[in-house]
Amino acid sequence: MLKLTVKHSTVYRYRQPVSFGEHRLMFRPRGSHDLRVIDTALSINPAAQITWMHDVFSNSIAVVQFAEQAEELRFESRIEIEHFGLNSPVFHVDEYAQTFPFCYDADEAADLGRCDERHYPDPQRRIDAWARSFLEQGLNSNTQDVLFQINLAINRQFTYQRRYSVGVQSPLETLNLGSGTCRDLAVFMMEAVRSLGFAARFVSGYLYDPLLDSNAPVTGQGAMTVEGADRVKVAVRGSGDTHAWVQVYIPGAGWVEYDPTNGLVGGANLIKVAVARDPSQAIPLQGSYIGSSDAFEEMQVDVEVSTGDSSS
Repeated sequence: MLKLTVKHSTVYRYRQPVSFGEHRLMFRPRGSHDLRVIDTALSINPAAQITWMHDVFSNSIAVVQFAEQAEELRFESRIEIEHFGLNSPVFHVDEYAQTFPFCYDADEAADLGRCDERHYPDPQRRIDAWARSFLEQGLNSNTQDVLFQINLAINRQFTYQRRYSVGVQSPLETLNLGSGTCRDLAVFMMEAVRSLGFAARFVSGYLYDPLLDSNAPVTGQGAMTVEGADRVKVAVRGSGDTHAWVQVYIPGAGWVEYDPTNGLVGGANLIKVAVARDPSQAIPLQGSYIGSSDAFEEMQVDVEVSTGDSSS
């Protein structure tokens, strides 16, 4: 178990006072057997009215209404959690799903809904071809090996790049460019495994990087760990910001975390906030302002994930 504090600040600045429409925030982690929320604090300036709701995926959403105009809009969230994720855990997989191809049973298929459907066009089936290159020719392939190799290949073949514009690249654009944000790489992996018949969904949240944590102890010579052998200090891509990855449904194992940006399996460094069928349904912060088209000046996002209490 690891105690973590997540501090997330987003600031919008404008050239003159503007009014604000409704904003929706997805900052609160999803509590489960692998994550327990201990304490939360949310500060918004200018003053606002906050109501909470669960969306269709049971994600916690803060709906924010404003009455005042301002030149600056500031959201500051601080969350303390206990995290129980593991690096590369061993999963139990139902016997019929241990080799690929397989079909989900009728009950699971009904509940998985559209998570196994393609969401983006691929007229020349280039993503299909890329994904099928990981299957053994003429043989049944080990299900976990196929997913592991796809996840690792995205990490090795694609360049990670930060981008703050709204939305994601199409999977074909990511394939052509050979690069993308964590969101783009997650969407590419979702479409790749969906082309093989797997159910997959998009995950938004935070990434813990021990190398950026001044509170994380270093033990041994050359073997840097954080509170146990599962917490290895390795450089990860995408820290210092919100992060995105993929869950793939494997019968017997359930929803398994795959982080193609870092080529990692399991949730040791991943803090789930929202899961969704499509990335448009898991935007961390969205809203509008009422003012001139040139009023917006800049946006600043800061995310810090650290061990212990970082309230000071």
